[in-house]
Amino acid sequence: MRILLPLPDHDFDVTEVAVPWQKLTEAGHEVVVATEHRGTVPEADPKLLTGVLFGALGAEPEPRRFYRDMVADPRFRSAVAWQDLLPADYDGLLLAGGHARGMRQYLGSAVLRSKVAEFWRLDRPVAAICHGPLVLARTQDPVTGRSVLHGRRTTCLPKYLERSAYLLTAWRLGRYYRTYPAYVQDEIQAALASPSDFERGPRTLAARGTATDHRPAFTVEDANYLSSRWPGDAYLFTERFLTLLEKTTRT
Repeated sequence: MRILLPLPDHDFDVTEVAVPWQKLTEAGHEVVVATEHRGTVPEADPKLLTGVLFGALGAEPEPRRFYRDMVADPRFRSAVAWQDLLPADYDGLLLAGGHARGMRQYLGSAVLRSKVAEFWRLDRPVAAICHGPLVLARTQDPVTGRSVLHGRRTTCLPKYLERSAYLLTAWRLGRYYRTYPAYVQDEIQAALASPSDFERGPRTLAARGTATDHRPAFTVEDANYLSSRWPGDAYLFTERFLTLLEKTTRT
């Protein structure tokens, strides 16, 4: 199956992109990278590769290894342009996150939102993690004029987690962890039919899921739409996305 992976030129989250890339390609799927301009080779947030603060708070060793393999892959280095996308050519859509300023290019693109709206109408699997659901919250259904998330259940980066990261690092990194003045959760909830359609999941500050231990991880599934909160959910998130894709194949 062909999976569409739109990315900004830089600052996406290492784990939220590299883990799905690794597991989806291992499963035999084709992951197609799309950037604003054709041929751009996107780069992750460098702080997540070296450690955000005194070597801590970055990606774990395995996702960093996946990232190195991914960026060396010619398939990753052959991005198509957002404006040239034909959504019907893809079987799934993956919207990853990241919090540094470069993410605004992707989270705020009207061109990308128009393509996402086209794909959403196909009722094919859509997976969004962390800041990724913001793309959907900002994407309008042309029939209703509301967000495509209106009437759906979802999660995203929880406010307590975004605030905690900001307060912990602001003395040194300023607003590095605040992509926008509004918290991600607040904007997501405002787009929903009811605030109760947002699911925060269990509180976590450090424990991350792995390929063999999903206990700390959390996802929300609503029909063909899957969402997760942060990099600590990436392995379970990818496993559930693979299951959605398999269901599509069977039907």
